[in-house]
Amino acid sequence: MCDELTAADDDLALASAALSRRGFARAGGATALWAATAATAGATARAAGAALVETDVTIPTADGKADAFFVHPAQGAHAAILMWPDIGGLREAYRVQARRLARAGYAVLAVNHYYRSAHAPVLASFAEWRTPEGQAKLKPMIAAITPAGITADAATFVRWLDAQPAVSRRRRIGSVGYCMGGPYTVRTAAAVPARVGAAASMHGAGLVGDAPDSPSKLLGKTRAAFLFAIGRNDDARAPGDKDALRAAAAAAHRPAEIEVYAADHGWTTLDAPVYDKAEAERAWARMLALFAKL
Repeated sequence: MCDELTAADDDLALASAALSRRGFARAGGATALWAATAATAGATARAAGAALVETDVTIPTADGKADAFFVHPAQGAHAAILMWPDIGGLREAYRVQARRLARAGYAVLAVNHYYRSAHAPVLASFAEWRTPEGQAKLKPMIAAITPAGITADAATFVRWLDAQPAVSRRRRIGSVGYCMGGPYTVRTAAAVPARVGAAASMHGAGLVGDAPDSPSKLLGKTRAAFLFAIGRNDDARAPGDKDALRAAAAAAHRPAEIEVYAADHGWTTLDAPVYDKAEAERAWARMLALFAKL
């Protein structure tokens, strides 16, 4: 998960690229340039034939009004995907990911899980999370999120998706989550088991625990297939988690692909210092294979 241990791993990754964490944090301009380039590339791809419709939306919830990014192919009704960003929150990196999924033929809702505290983007880039100011900003926002709140939000977001003309009710819904969003995919599947058919956790944090509502203990309440993509450093620190997930999936009679990737926590996040394109693409392909069955 995104903590001081993974921060130390980030330092090693940055050192190998001849950067310090302070230097990375100062690279806000470079990150903004990356975001602008990625957005331009997405617009070019859409103009080249993958026409998309994208909208910033507001969804009423039990706890307020959640802001989110909704993107889908311009024509037809499609399987929906609920996207939960990482600890840095909804930002351009995840809008790019959502557009890419939409170009693959899905109606994608990327949500601001910090909506109880602030409108997105809370942070402009992952770099800000690695600053004292960024961590101080996020700490109370993280504390405001509870398992019960995520479960209620997930049900609300699924209902909202089902009301959209771009979403096919004849196909089931998928969910993908990154870092702290990883366990949210399991809670989504447990919140609306009749509608959620697939959940992908990318370097998810806190998937295994002793609490009755620990994600690994919720698999039996779902009717979904799962992908748990685990970072090698996460596995090194908690080698029993992959086995616990396999045992939980077997006990729940749920199909689950569980694999440790040759990359560190956060490797699929475009603006993370440990982003690993080769392993990120491999995880992306496995996610698409999972969602193809919706």
